[in-house]
Amino acid sequence: MLLLGISLNAQAQGSSPDLLHSVLAQLSQHTAVRASFTQERKNPALTQPQSSSGQLLFVTGHGMLWQVQQPYQQTLALTGSKTMSIDATGRAQPIRNERGVSQISQMLQSMLAGQIDPVLRQFDVTADGTATQWTLHFTPKQARVAQVLHGIELDGGTFLQGIHIAMQDGTQTDIRMTDTRDAGPLNALEKQALGLP
Repeated sequence: MLLLGISLNAQAQGSSPDLLHSVLAQLSQHTAVRASFTQERKNPALTQPQSSSGQLLFVTGHGMLWQVQQPYQQTLALTGSKTMSIDATGRAQPIRNERGVSQISQMLQSMLAGQIDPVLRQFDVTADGTATQWTLHFTPKQARVAQVLHGIELDGGTFLQGIHIAMQDGTQTDIRMTDTRDAGPLNALEKQALGLP
């Protein structure tokens, strides 16, 4: 299961608010983005990490489409707080989120849209680095989320390049993005999955 998403409010603490705002301004310049991704998930209960790869699409204000291509095929649409599985015909089936997935998904959507306030409501955020090579650290504020989610790190430059999610049970998810670019035209299935005309 892909783990994704996050939200912010108040002042970013322990680092330069200027860096955080410059990162957000940079990310929000790209309203529709495509990338290839690789994901590795380490679970203390398993001897081997679980790996997957595929393509992702983010469209500001509409959500994200994760298309897993290896080792199996699955398309997930994350819109707002909802996660849907999309079949080859474009039919959507709601899937139940693991705890924390909704918060992570919403945070990512807010961050990529350059909206810090919704994220700061749920996370304390610190920023390190420079505008060309930065890392953002997210710690959940709400006790019920903190019981499940230890923290999240995002890193990147012009585009988001990596997501690291650490859960309280020791599970860790690392997502790396390559060939990140402005999306160009969307196909019919992508538009349907993200609710675009």
